Amino acid sequence: MMTFLIFIIGLCVGSFLNVVVDRPIKNRSVIFGRSACDFCHHELGWFDLIPVLSFLLLQGKCRYCHKKLSMQYPAVELVTAILFVMALFIFHQYMQNYLMLFIVFGLLTSALALFIADLKYQILPNSSMIFFAIFSLLFVFFVFPGSFLIRLITAFFSCLLFLFIFLISKGRAMGFGDVKLTFVMGFLLGFPLIIPALYLAFLTGAVAGIILILGRKVRFHGGTIAFGPFLLLGTAISLIWGNYLWNYFRLIIGF
Repeated sequence: MMTFLIFIIGLCVGSFLNVVVDRPIKNRSVIFGRSACDFCHHELGWFDLIPVLSFLLLQGKCRYCHKKLSMQYPAVELVTAILFVMALFIFHQYMQNYLMLFIVFGLLTSALALFIADLKYQILPNSSMIFFAIFSLLFVFFVFPGSFLIRLITAFFSCLLFLFIFLISKGRAMGFGDVKLTFVMGFLLGFPLIIPALYLAFLTGAVAGIILILGRKVRFHGGTIAFGPFLLLGTAISLIWGNYLWNYFRLIIGF
């Protein structure tokens, strides 16, 4: 029953994430204003906004103008719900009360908002970054109390490389949003988990870049690839398996 409830909550949060990601780009309030069709701008009723179900019943089309709707809406809703359920099992040792449940899901939600926004618009919104930082702070406070200083030091050194690249390239090779994100990552993960997180981010980013270049989706000159999603992916993997990856790395180099 708990798993089903978390899945439904995840669907609703995913629906809200679509609003959080898209509305600021269109200069619309996230809190105020009714949802409307992107094409005919007709205000949508509650029966048009049931996560996933409304999309399926309407066969992926607007009820009013019959234009085809983006698959982003049900995809984000489903992915969020699945990740919520996965988090329930993966981080169950931390979720000993409703407060920790709220913190872990808040951390996941803010990370997803950053992931989707950077993937779609190549921007890491300050609002989502602030929430990611707040939930990271709360997570560390309750799970790893007494480690604030070492985590702040880790955060500082984590973002130095990205800050250097940002300054040297004048923002062309690396956005300042990535600099801020690596600072929060460093605080959330601490040392040594930040190392496998950054390694995985560079590795997966390089592989994706090569694939896109070979597929002629991105050019060597003038093309850009959002790096935030790879940083967030590295963070998630390091949070779950970071200790194993670090020990394996130490074994390889004999450290």
